[in-house]
Amino acid sequence: MIIYNDKYFQEIDYAISKNEIIKSLKNQTIFITGASGLIGSTLADVLLLLNKNYGANLKLILAGRDKKRIEQRFYAFKDGEDYVFYQYDATKEIEIPLCNFVIHGASNADPIAFSKFPVETMAANFLGLNNILKSCVDKKTKVVYISSSEVYGQKNNNLPFNEDDFGFVDILNPRACYPSSKRASETLCSSYYAEYGVECVIVRPGHIYGPQITDSDSRASSQFMRKASAKENIVMKSAGSQLRSYCHSVDCATAILTVMLNGRLSTAYNISNKNSIVNIRTLAECMAKVFGVDIVFENPSDIEKRGYNLMENSSLNATELEKLNWNAVFDLQKGIENCFKFFRC
Repeated sequence: MIIYNDKYFQEIDYAISKNEIIKSLKNQTIFITGASGLIGSTLADVLLLLNKNYGANLKLILAGRDKKRIEQRFYAFKDGEDYVFYQYDATKEIEIPLCNFVIHGASNADPIAFSKFPVETMAANFLGLNNILKSCVDKKTKVVYISSSEVYGQKNNNLPFNEDDFGFVDILNPRACYPSSKRASETLCSSYYAEYGVECVIVRPGHIYGPQITDSDSRASSQFMRKASAKENIVMKSAGSQLRSYCHSVDCATAILTVMLNGRLSTAYNISNKNSIVNIRTLAECMAKVFGVDIVFENPSDIEKRGYNLMENSSLNATELEKLNWNAVFDLQKGIENCFKFFRC
Protein backbone atom coordinates (compact mmCIF):
# COMPACT_ATOMS: atom_id res chain seq x y z
CA MET A 1 0.00 0.00 0.00
CA ILE A 2 1.16 3.49 -0.80
CA ILE A 3 2.27 5.75 2.05
CA TYR A 4 0.52 9.11 1.79
CA ASN A 5 2.52 11.95 3.29
CA ASP A 6 3.69 15.45 2.35
CA LYS A 7 6.91 14.14 0.82
CA TYR A 8 4.99 11.80 -1.50
CA PHE A 9 2.92 14.69 -2.83
CA GLN A 10 5.99 16.93 -3.08
CA GLU A 11 7.56 14.45 -5.50
CA ILE A 12 4.39 14.33 -7.59
CA ASP A 13 4.28 18.12 -7.53
CA TYR A 14 7.85 18.22 -8.84
CA ALA A 15 6.84 15.98 -11.77
CA ILE A 16 3.92 18.31 -12.51
CA SER A 17 6.26 21.32 -12.43
CA LYS A 18 8.37 19.72 -15.18
CA ASN A 19 5.31 19.20 -17.38
CA GLU A 20 3.70 22.62 -17.61
CA ILE A 21 0.86 21.63 -19.93
CA ILE A 22 -0.71 19.58 -17.14
CA LYS A 23 -1.31 22.77 -15.15
CA SER A 24 -3.68 23.92 -17.89
CA LEU A 25 -6.09 21.11 -17.01
CA LYS A 26 -8.94 22.91 -15.24
CA ASN A 27 -12.72 22.66 -14.80
CA GLN A 28 -12.97 19.24 -16.44
CA THR A 29 -14.64 15.96 -15.52
CA ILE A 30 -12.39 12.91 -15.89
CA PHE A 31 -13.59 9.31 -15.75
CA ILE A 32 -10.89 6.70 -15.00
CA THR A 33 -11.40 2.94 -15.36
CA GLY A 34 -8.97 0.64 -13.61
CA ALA A 35 -8.69 3.32 -10.95
CA SER A 36 -7.33 1.01 -8.24
CA GLY A 37 -4.51 -0.32 -10.43
CA LEU A 38 -0.93 0.89 -10.61
CA ILE A 39 -1.38 3.34 -13.47
CA GLY A 40 -4.97 4.39 -12.80
CA SER A 41 -4.42 5.11 -9.12
CA THR A 42 -1.27 7.14 -9.82
CA LEU A 43 -3.19 9.18 -12.38
CA ALA A 44 -5.82 9.85 -9.74
CA ASP A 45 -3.15 10.98 -7.24
CA VAL A 46 -1.78 13.47 -9.79
CA LEU A 47 -5.26 14.83 -10.53
CA LEU A 48 -6.15 15.06 -6.84
CA LEU A 49 -2.97 17.06 -6.29
CA LEU A 50 -3.88 19.39 -9.17
CA ASN A 51 -7.09 20.15 -7.30
CA LYS A 52 -5.31 20.61 -3.98
CA ASN A 53 -2.32 22.70 -5.07
CA TYR A 54 -3.43 24.37 -8.29
CA GLY A 55 -7.16 24.91 -7.88
CA ALA A 56 -7.85 22.84 -10.99
CA ASN A 57 -11.49 22.23 -10.02
CA LEU A 58 -11.48 18.78 -11.62
CA LYS A 59 -14.31 16.35 -11.00
CA LEU A 60 -12.77 12.92 -10.69
CA ILE A 61 -14.87 9.78 -11.26
CA LEU A 62 -13.06 6.59 -10.24
CA ALA A 63 -14.54 3.48 -11.79
CA GLY A 64 -14.02 -0.02 -10.47
CA ARG A 65 -15.69 -3.24 -9.41
CA ASP A 66 -14.91 -2.95 -5.71
CA LYS A 67 -15.75 0.23 -3.81
CA LYS A 68 -13.90 -0.98 -0.72
CA ARG A 69 -10.72 -1.45 -2.72
CA ILE A 70 -10.96 2.11 -4.04
CA GLU A 71 -11.55 3.44 -0.53
CA GLN A 72 -8.55 1.52 0.81
CA ARG A 73 -6.28 2.75 -1.98
CA PHE A 74 -7.37 6.39 -1.55
CA TYR A 75 -7.62 6.26 2.23
CA ALA A 76 -6.48 9.89 2.57
CA PHE A 77 -9.40 11.13 0.44
CA LYS A 78 -13.19 10.97 0.68
CA ASP A 79 -15.68 9.53 -1.77
CA GLY A 80 -18.22 12.20 -2.60
CA GLU A 81 -15.86 15.04 -1.78
CA ASP A 82 -12.48 14.44 -3.42
CA TYR A 83 -13.74 11.90 -5.96
CA VAL A 84 -16.86 9.97 -6.92
CA PHE A 85 -16.88 6.18 -7.06
CA TYR A 86 -18.58 4.56 -10.06
CA GLN A 87 -19.45 0.85 -10.11
CA TYR A 88 -17.86 -0.61 -13.23
CA ASP A 89 -17.33 -4.03 -14.79
CA ALA A 90 -15.37 -4.11 -18.07
CA THR A 91 -17.36 -7.09 -19.33
CA LYS A 92 -20.71 -5.30 -19.12
CA GLU A 93 -22.23 -2.50 -21.17
CA ILE A 94 -21.91 0.94 -19.63
CA GLU A 95 -23.47 4.35 -20.01
CA ILE A 96 -20.60 6.75 -19.40
CA PRO A 97 -21.63 9.66 -17.16
CA LEU A 98 -21.23 13.12 -18.63
CA CYS A 99 -17.51 13.86 -18.73
CA ASN A 100 -14.82 15.52 -20.82
CA PHE A 101 -12.30 12.69 -20.77
CA VAL A 102 -12.32 8.94 -20.29
CA ILE A 103 -9.00 7.34 -19.42
CA HIS A 104 -9.54 3.64 -20.01
CA GLY A 105 -7.02 1.67 -17.97
CA ALA A 106 -9.14 -1.29 -16.89
CA SER A 107 -7.31 -4.38 -18.05
CA ASN A 108 -5.98 -7.62 -16.71
CA ALA A 109 -2.24 -6.87 -16.54
CA ASP A 110 -1.22 -9.84 -14.42
CA PRO A 111 0.95 -12.36 -16.33
CA ILE A 112 -0.13 -15.34 -14.21
CA ALA A 113 -3.77 -14.45 -14.85
CA PHE A 114 -3.01 -14.36 -18.60
CA SER A 115 -2.07 -18.03 -18.43
CA LYS A 116 -5.02 -19.02 -16.24
CA PHE A 117 -7.71 -16.92 -17.90
CA PRO A 118 -6.75 -16.16 -21.52
CA VAL A 119 -10.38 -16.06 -22.70
CA GLU A 120 -11.45 -13.62 -20.00
CA THR A 121 -8.34 -11.49 -20.55
CA MET A 122 -8.97 -11.18 -24.27
CA ALA A 123 -12.70 -10.57 -23.95
CA ALA A 124 -12.37 -7.94 -21.21
CA ASN A 125 -9.73 -6.00 -23.15
CA PHE A 126 -11.63 -5.81 -26.43
CA LEU A 127 -15.26 -5.84 -25.31
CA GLY A 128 -14.53 -3.52 -22.40
CA LEU A 129 -13.11 -0.90 -24.73
CA ASN A 130 -15.95 -1.40 -27.20
CA ASN A 131 -18.44 -0.68 -24.43
CA ILE A 132 -16.58 2.51 -23.54
CA LEU A 133 -16.33 3.75 -27.13
CA LYS A 134 -19.93 2.87 -27.95
CA SER A 135 -21.08 4.90 -24.97
CA CYS A 136 -19.08 7.90 -26.21
CA VAL A 137 -20.69 8.07 -29.65
CA ASP A 138 -22.47 11.45 -30.09
CA LYS A 139 -20.81 12.81 -26.95
CA LYS A 140 -18.07 15.40 -26.67
CA THR A 141 -15.86 13.00 -24.74
CA LYS A 142 -12.25 12.24 -25.56
CA VAL A 143 -11.05 8.69 -24.87
CA VAL A 144 -7.49 7.90 -23.82
CA TYR A 145 -6.80 4.21 -24.32
CA ILE A 146 -3.97 2.67 -22.28
CA SER A 147 -2.53 -0.04 -24.51
CA SER A 148 0.80 -1.83 -24.01
CA SER A 149 4.31 -2.24 -25.39
CA GLU A 150 3.39 -5.90 -25.97
CA VAL A 151 1.54 -4.92 -29.16
CA TYR A 152 4.93 -4.79 -30.89
CA GLY A 153 5.69 -8.50 -30.66
CA GLN A 154 9.16 -9.94 -31.15
CA LYS A 155 12.02 -8.41 -33.10
CA ASN A 156 15.50 -9.62 -33.96
CA ASN A 157 17.58 -6.72 -32.63
CA ASN A 158 17.89 -4.58 -29.50
CA LEU A 159 16.88 -1.26 -31.06
CA PRO A 160 13.92 0.44 -29.35
CA PHE A 161 10.55 0.16 -31.06
CA ASN A 162 9.16 3.19 -32.85
CA GLU A 163 5.39 3.59 -33.02
CA ASP A 164 5.25 2.23 -36.58
CA ASP A 165 7.34 -0.90 -35.89
CA PHE A 166 5.63 -4.26 -35.47
CA GLY A 167 7.10 -7.68 -34.94
CA PHE A 168 5.85 -11.25 -34.73
CA VAL A 169 3.14 -12.43 -32.32
CA ASP A 170 2.30 -16.15 -32.26
CA ILE A 171 -1.47 -15.79 -32.43
CA LEU A 172 -2.07 -19.49 -31.63
CA ASN A 173 -0.21 -19.24 -28.34
CA PRO A 174 -2.81 -18.52 -25.58
CA ARG A 175 -0.28 -16.08 -24.04
CA ALA A 176 -1.06 -13.90 -27.09
CA CYS A 177 -4.44 -13.17 -25.48
CA TYR A 178 -2.96 -9.97 -24.11
CA PRO A 179 -0.99 -8.47 -27.03
CA SER A 180 -3.53 -9.63 -29.62
CA SER A 181 -6.46 -8.06 -27.78
CA LYS A 182 -4.46 -4.87 -27.22
CA ARG A 183 -3.63 -4.70 -30.94
CA ALA A 184 -7.27 -5.23 -31.90
CA SER A 185 -8.36 -2.63 -29.35
CA GLU A 186 -6.09 -0.01 -30.87
CA THR A 187 -7.67 -0.70 -34.26
CA LEU A 188 -11.07 -0.36 -32.60
CA CYS A 189 -10.14 3.13 -31.38
CA SER A 190 -9.17 4.20 -34.89
CA SER A 191 -12.32 2.60 -36.29
CA TYR A 192 -14.64 4.44 -33.91
CA TYR A 193 -12.90 7.70 -34.78
CA ALA A 194 -13.19 7.06 -38.53
CA GLU A 195 -16.80 5.85 -38.48
CA TYR A 196 -18.39 7.73 -35.59
CA GLY A 197 -16.01 10.59 -34.87
CA VAL A 198 -15.20 9.44 -31.32
CA GLU A 199 -12.02 11.29 -30.38
CA CYS A 200 -9.33 8.87 -29.22
CA VAL A 201 -5.64 8.86 -28.40
CA ILE A 202 -3.57 5.82 -27.52
CA VAL A 203 -0.62 5.35 -25.17
CA ARG A 204 1.69 2.34 -25.10
CA PRO A 205 3.39 2.15 -21.71
CA GLY A 206 6.50 0.07 -21.28
CA HIS A 207 7.14 -1.69 -17.98
CA ILE A 208 5.68 0.54 -15.28
CA TYR A 209 6.79 0.27 -11.67
CA GLY A 210 6.15 2.35 -8.58
CA PRO A 211 5.20 2.29 -4.91
CA GLN A 212 1.54 2.06 -5.96
CA ILE A 213 1.79 -1.61 -7.02
CA THR A 214 -1.04 -3.91 -5.99
CA ASP A 215 -0.76 -7.12 -3.97
CA SER A 216 -1.94 -9.26 -6.88
CA ASP A 217 0.52 -7.90 -9.47
CA SER A 218 2.77 -10.80 -10.54
CA ARG A 219 4.99 -8.82 -12.90
CA ALA A 220 8.69 -9.28 -12.16
CA SER A 221 9.31 -5.71 -11.01
CA SER A 222 6.37 -5.89 -8.60
CA GLN A 223 7.46 -9.23 -7.19
CA PHE A 224 10.98 -7.86 -6.70
CA MET A 225 9.62 -4.84 -4.83
CA ARG A 226 7.36 -6.80 -2.51
CA LYS A 227 10.19 -9.14 -1.59
CA ALA A 228 12.72 -6.35 -1.12
CA SER A 229 10.40 -4.17 0.96
CA ALA A 230 9.78 -7.13 3.27
CA LYS A 231 13.58 -7.41 3.66
CA GLU A 232 13.56 -10.72 1.79
CA ASN A 233 15.93 -11.59 -1.04
CA ILE A 234 14.77 -10.80 -4.56
CA VAL A 235 13.93 -14.00 -6.41
CA MET A 236 14.80 -14.14 -10.10
CA LYS A 237 13.40 -16.95 -12.23
CA SER A 238 15.39 -16.27 -15.39
CA ALA A 239 18.81 -14.93 -16.29
CA GLY A 240 17.18 -11.51 -16.63
CA SER A 241 18.66 -10.74 -20.03
CA GLN A 242 15.41 -9.40 -21.50
CA LEU A 243 15.63 -5.70 -22.38
CA ARG A 244 12.83 -3.53 -21.03
CA SER A 245 11.71 0.11 -20.98
CA TYR A 246 11.06 0.85 -17.33
CA CYS A 247 9.14 3.96 -16.32
CA HIS A 248 8.10 5.18 -12.89
CA SER A 249 4.34 5.33 -12.41
CA VAL A 250 4.33 9.10 -11.76
CA ASP A 251 6.22 9.71 -15.03
CA CYS A 252 3.75 7.39 -16.76
CA ALA A 253 0.85 9.42 -15.34
CA THR A 254 2.25 12.75 -16.52
CA ALA A 255 2.88 11.19 -19.94
CA ILE A 256 -0.72 10.00 -20.22
CA LEU A 257 -2.08 13.42 -19.26
CA THR A 258 0.27 15.09 -21.74
CA VAL A 259 -1.02 12.88 -24.55
CA MET A 260 -4.60 13.41 -23.39
CA LEU A 261 -4.18 17.18 -23.70
CA ASN A 262 -1.77 17.49 -26.60
CA GLY A 263 -1.67 14.23 -28.57
CA ARG A 264 -2.87 13.87 -32.15
CA LEU A 265 -6.19 12.07 -32.53
CA SER A 266 -6.15 8.41 -33.54
CA THR A 267 -2.40 8.27 -32.84
CA ALA A 268 -0.35 6.07 -30.51
CA TYR A 269 2.51 7.25 -28.31
CA ASN A 270 5.18 5.17 -26.60
CA ILE A 271 5.74 5.82 -22.90
CA SER A 272 9.36 5.17 -22.00
CA ASN A 273 12.07 6.85 -19.96
CA LYS A 274 15.24 6.86 -22.05
CA ASN A 275 17.24 6.82 -18.80
CA SER A 276 15.62 3.58 -17.64
CA ILE A 277 16.06 1.17 -20.55
CA VAL A 278 17.82 -1.79 -18.95
CA ASN A 279 17.50 -5.56 -18.72
CA ILE A 280 15.59 -7.29 -15.94
CA ARG A 281 18.79 -8.29 -14.16
CA THR A 282 19.93 -4.66 -13.92
CA LEU A 283 16.56 -3.64 -12.47
CA ALA A 284 16.84 -6.39 -9.85
CA GLU A 285 20.40 -5.37 -8.96
CA CYS A 286 19.42 -1.72 -8.55
CA MET A 287 16.45 -2.65 -6.39
CA ALA A 288 18.51 -5.03 -4.27
CA LYS A 289 21.12 -2.35 -3.63
CA VAL A 290 18.60 0.32 -2.64
CA PHE A 291 16.56 -1.99 -0.40
CA GLY A 292 19.62 -3.73 1.08
CA VAL A 293 18.84 -7.32 0.06
CA ASP A 294 20.42 -9.98 -2.14
CA ILE A 295 19.34 -11.71 -5.35
CA VAL A 296 18.70 -15.45 -5.50
CA PHE A 297 17.69 -17.64 -8.44
CA GLU A 298 14.90 -20.22 -8.63
CA ASN A 299 13.31 -22.24 -11.41
CA PRO A 300 9.90 -20.93 -12.48
CA SER A 301 6.77 -23.05 -12.20
CA ASP A 302 4.95 -24.16 -15.33
CA ILE A 303 2.16 -21.65 -14.73
CA GLU A 304 4.73 -18.87 -14.36
CA LYS A 305 6.46 -19.89 -17.60
CA ARG A 306 3.17 -19.77 -19.49
CA GLY A 307 2.61 -16.18 -18.35
CA TYR A 308 6.03 -14.85 -19.37
CA ASN A 309 6.28 -12.00 -21.84
CA LEU A 310 7.98 -13.62 -24.83
CA MET A 311 9.62 -10.40 -26.02
CA GLU A 312 13.39 -10.44 -25.54
CA ASN A 313 13.38 -6.76 -26.40
CA SER A 314 10.47 -4.50 -25.47
CA SER A 315 12.41 -1.24 -25.30
CA LEU A 316 10.60 1.80 -26.65
CA ASN A 317 11.57 5.03 -28.37
CA ALA A 318 9.56 7.88 -26.79
CA THR A 319 10.70 10.66 -29.15
CA GLU A 320 7.13 11.38 -30.31
CA LEU A 321 5.99 11.76 -26.71
CA GLU A 322 8.93 14.02 -25.90
CA LYS A 323 7.92 16.25 -28.85
CA LEU A 324 4.75 17.00 -26.86
CA ASN A 325 7.03 18.56 -24.21
CA TRP A 326 6.81 15.63 -21.80
CA ASN A 327 9.67 15.33 -19.34
CA ALA A 328 10.43 12.32 -17.14
CA VAL A 329 11.85 13.07 -13.70
CA PHE A 330 12.68 9.60 -12.33
CA ASP A 331 15.68 7.80 -13.78
CA LEU A 332 16.05 4.19 -12.62
CA GLN A 333 18.05 4.97 -9.49
CA LYS A 334 15.80 7.81 -8.35
CA GLY A 335 12.70 5.83 -9.20
CA ILE A 336 13.73 2.83 -7.09
CA GLU A 337 14.66 5.14 -4.22
CA ASN A 338 11.16 6.65 -4.48
CA CYS A 339 9.67 3.16 -4.17
CA PHE A 340 11.83 2.48 -1.11
CA LYS A 341 10.46 5.59 0.61
CA PHE A 342 6.77 5.23 -0.13
CA PHE A 343 5.86 1.56 -0.54
CA ARG A 344 4.42 -0.13 2.52
CA CYS A 345 4.39 -3.92 2.21
